[in-house]
Amino acid sequence: MLLSTSSNLERKYKVLGLVRGNTVRSRHIGADILAALKNIVGGELKGYTKMISSARDEATERMIAEAKKLKADAIIEIRYTAGEAAPGTVEILAYGTAVKFKR
Repeated sequence: MLLSTSSNLERKYKVLGLVRGNTVRSRHIGADILAALKNIVGGELKGYTKMISSARDEATERMIAEAKKLKADAIIEIRYTAGEAAPGTVEILAYGTAVKFKR
């Protein structure tokens, strides 16, 4: 499956519709303690980075699964957004346009 943040493809295509995937993750208390300590000395919060990266991958896979149900060849104009779903959680949403290449 071709994934693209652009709609500028060299092939003609038919738009099948919006596809999306999301996940909600909660923070780990141990990571919160380490994050508080990092705020004092500075630096990357690797536990959070790993959590967000994993969540983004899961949201992407769910978006791809929706596109496969539509028999799409590609997802174009892919975007990601993140927000707090509830206190102490983060939601990652991946969305784009499923398309079928014209023969």
